[in-house]
Amino acid sequence: MSRKKINPTNDIGYYIIENSSQLAQLVSRIENETTIGVDVEADSMYHFKEKVCLIQMATAHINVVIDPLVIKDLSALKPIFKRSDIQKIFHGADYDVRSLYRDFKFTINNLFDTELASRFLGFPETGLDDVLKKKFAVTLDKKFQRKDWSRRPLPREMMAYAAEDSRYLLPLAQDLTNELKDRGRFSWVREECELLSRVRPSTNGTDPLFVTFKGAGKLDPRSLAILEALLQCRREIARKKDRPLFRIIGARPLLDLAETKPTDIKQLEKTRTLSPKQIGMYGKLVLAAINSAIKIPKKDLPVYPRRKAPRVTASAAERVKSLRKWRDGQAEELAMDPSLILTRSLISTLAVQKPRTLSDLSRIQEIKKWQIREFGKEILGVLGHR
Repeated sequence: MSRKKINPTNDIGYYIIENSSQLAQLVSRIENETTIGVDVEADSMYHFKEKVCLIQMATAHINVVIDPLVIKDLSALKPIFKRSDIQKIFHGADYDVRSLYRDFKFTINNLFDTELASRFLGFPETGLDDVLKKKFAVTLDKKFQRKDWSRRPLPREMMAYAAEDSRYLLPLAQDLTNELKDRGRFSWVREECELLSRVRPSTNGTDPLFVTFKGAGKLDPRSLAILEALLQCRREIARKKDRPLFRIIGARPLLDLAETKPTDIKQLEKTRTLSPKQIGMYGKLVLAAINSAIKIPKKDLPVYPRRKAPRVTASAAERVKSLRKWRDGQAEELAMDPSLILTRSLISTLAVQKPRTLSDLSRIQEIKKWQIREFGKEILGVLGHR
């Protein structure tokens, strides 16, 4: 594929929005735009409770960096994000959509995700740097990617770096949209983007922490109780120190400690799961958590919640194989990731429920309208209903 020349928006430079008056002027300038590129920078690598530290917005005429740590009220932007007649372009929108809703209650309509579009076009690498390199021979400088964006004052070179990504989103979205339309896949991505715009941050505060911890499902009840105690201990330390969880104690050491169950300093040192520095700072708290969990009565030990898998008959297992074979063939023909066509979970659901009509298909919660429209009859054929 030949690389096209790109004319990014930021030949005109960028400016910083640092007060309500400037924000109001920005809104008046962009409310008549039809397309806006959006990106955010956050501080999840440096703080316990992450927050959006910068919002970058670019149109065909302006490129701005908004500082939400200085401007306390960003409600003037709510109508812009909510309007359906203004397309908001993101790259890898899931995190940004969740973050903007969490911090500012922004509802985003008419979203277009260039990362998702790249996946539906079969790009092997879909990071923004990779896509821009492929499409426009542009290489982004990522030297500030892992810096602390909550720093104030923020160095000008970091501000310039932040403004860099959003300026390419408009021409990239246009190019990808044209290619999607040429391949008849634009409606597929549009539906996926609509669903993506509705994602929200997790608000669950009642389930045990081990429920979302990788590897917890393999532990016996006693070890699971110890893991939960350690996770709660780490969380409290991180909250007090205002540090990310992984910067206190990593996931693997916690799992090892739950399994080895050291009860004193000598045993803890012998496991070599924590560094001498970590033992010095957290050793007593870790041991207190372990020992408290060891004392929990057997009848009160937690049980890992497992979803009961639907019973798969021999005939359903054959349908799984047939659907997987059909899906993989489609993926090869379309040069797409097979999971975009049908996920493993959806294949299992289809094989077990064995829908007989397109109407039956539409009642399956996991399946998308575009999947029914494009592949519904073929899926029914594979299942034995033509």
